[in-house]
Amino acid sequence: MPDIDEQRAAGTLSAATAGEAALRLIADLTTKETEGVTAVTPAQDGWIVSVEVVEDRRIPSTGDILALYQVEIDEEGNLLAYKRLRRYRRGSSDNGENA
Repeated sequence: MPDIDEQRAAGTLSAATAGEAALRLIADLTTKETEGVTAVTPAQDGWIVSVEVVEDRRIPSTGDILALYQVEIDEEGNLLAYKRLRRYRRGSSDNGENA
C-alpha cells in the first residue's frame, strides 16, 4: 500500500490517509494534542475530516476541555480550510450543543 506522501503526490488520498493528514495539520496549526478523527466524509474536491483536540488539560482528566474541529483538505492532502465547531468537557453527553 502506498504511503501518505505517495498518495498525496498521486492526488488519491484514501479516507484513512485523509484522516491522518488532517490530524497532523490540526496538531501543527493549533499546537494542541489531538485525540483522534471522529468522521471522514468525501467532498467534491477532497475530504472533510472532523478532529477532536484537547484544548485544556485538567486533573482529573474528566475535566479536560475538548474541541471538535472540521478540516477540509484537497485530494493531495493540502489544507483548504478549518474551523472549530464546538468545545465541551470530556465525558459530557454528546448533544451537539456548544459548550
